[in-house]
Amino acid sequence: MKTRPGSPPPDEGPGPPARAAGLPPPAERGATVIPDRVVARIAAQAARTAQSRRAALPADGSEPAAPGASAATRTGSVRLHLTMDLPYPTDIPQVCERIQHDVAERVAELTGLEVGEVTLTVRRLVTAAGASRGRVR
Repeated sequence: MKTRPGSPPPDEGPGPPARAAGLPPPAERGATVIPDRVVARIAAQAARTAQSRRAALPADGSEPAAPGASAATRTGSVRLHLTMDLPYPTDIPQVCERIQHDVAERVAELTGLEVGEVTLTVRRLVTAAGASRGRVR
């Protein structure tokens, strides 16, 4: 069998020889670092999803403000702070607890970080436009 000069012998294949044997194990090659702002954006999207699923906002056509989020990452774990609108009336403690749980679960799933704490601040309570009443006399 003839080969061209400079081409690999037929038993080696077209690519360069594999160097996998010389590489360190994957755990020793380095770490993936996810910036805080990226984790915060993931948390904000997870909060938006949890808000629409857990807190039935009034269907009067008005959109609540998008949830806000900030994150602080330290050695493999993250602390999240969320701000969002909630409907009125609602069971605020129960809804907040469920949203915190959903966001923590989703952020851990997508980033691989341990979520140590999720704090949630309610910016405002949103009522249906037709339900607003004037003062009672």
